Amino acid sequence: MQECYVLQNIKLVDGNSVDIIVENKKIQNIVPAGTGSSGNVIDFKHKVIVSSGWIDMHVHAFPEFDPYGDDVDEIGYKTGVTTIVDAGSTGADQLPDLINSCKKSKTNVFAFLNISRIGLKRIDELSNLTWLDEVALKKAIAEHQEFIVGLKARISKSVVGPNGVKPLKVARKFSKDTGLPLMVHIGSGPPDINEVLDLLEKKDIITHFLNGKANNLFDKAGKPLPKLLDAIKRGVHLDVGHGNASFSFQTAEQAKAHNIHFDTISTDIYRKNRLHGPVYNMASVLTKFLYLGYPLKEVIDAVTVKAAEWLNKPELGSISPGGLANLTLFSIEDSDTKLMDSEGEERTAEQKIVVKGVVINGEYIEC
Repeated sequence: MQECYVLQNIKLVDGNSVDIIVENKKIQNIVPAGTGSSGNVIDFKHKVIVSSGWIDMHVHAFPEFDPYGDDVDEIGYKTGVTTIVDAGSTGADQLPDLINSCKKSKTNVFAFLNISRIGLKRIDELSNLTWLDEVALKKAIAEHQEFIVGLKARISKSVVGPNGVKPLKVARKFSKDTGLPLMVHIGSGPPDINEVLDLLEKKDIITHFLNGKANNLFDKAGKPLPKLLDAIKRGVHLDVGHGNASFSFQTAEQAKAHNIHFDTISTDIYRKNRLHGPVYNMASVLTKFLYLGYPLKEVIDAVTVKAAEWLNKPELGSISPGGLANLTLFSIEDSDTKLMDSEGEERTAEQKIVVKGVVINGEYIEC
């Protein structure tokens, strides 16, 4: 691709068409549709939508780990996602290995540091409290502060073992000592979900908030728990984190009925659920929220504006002249599409989101 090119007659999420001129990897200008003529012109004929580059706040991108691992670009730009955030695949012991593996990739990468120094080397990484090594954690943060955006704690029965809510209390201390917010995975209890909610503060993230497990955020009648409402008022952030076992259509419909909206939509993608479902890719997950009746703008804001705001990197969530060009190009196509949640429930959508390409750090790539 030339140093200067034009994405011509391309639609914004609001439906208006523009030309976007990219020069020297940056957005040089945004002009009325059909008027851009610098360099190579790629005419999308008003059939393709552009947003700022999609951000996936919850992925597993350390290829060495199985089952919770994958290659960065396979879950990044090749699926329309220009920035991924690894959600605690590695702790202090192997964070440098994750960083080194990312250097070979085109996709932009940040990470939550697992509070357990062993990370997902074992999937009961919080069952032994000696693995919650504060010295090692602080050393990793000091050495890689530009890469780390927060701390990850997986607080469910299979991970914490007999320790209940104790690892989250340790995580809370780590958070206060380092100034880094928590991303907290919720799932089967114990600990009880109310114990978890009590410990969350402003800017902490609940991921998997639409899971269908018995220990979830909604009561038997489908109403949000009072402590969830209190957490939202405190500024706790709600993230989807679809994954193999953490998204239920029924729970999502309960949330929407009670006006409990997502802040960010993420995939919790890794090799297994990318290849075999039910995740597949970000476009498939976003399609589920279109199916649920959310407006396109709210869906796309959840993987652009809202994610960029949480990361304190607003430039990643906007299309504006002067910034490094990271864009996602996609269409909304009429097609009966089978969708499956993590409970095995199937629904049929009449429309689907299809990725057409990306601009990744200034480079245009068709998908």
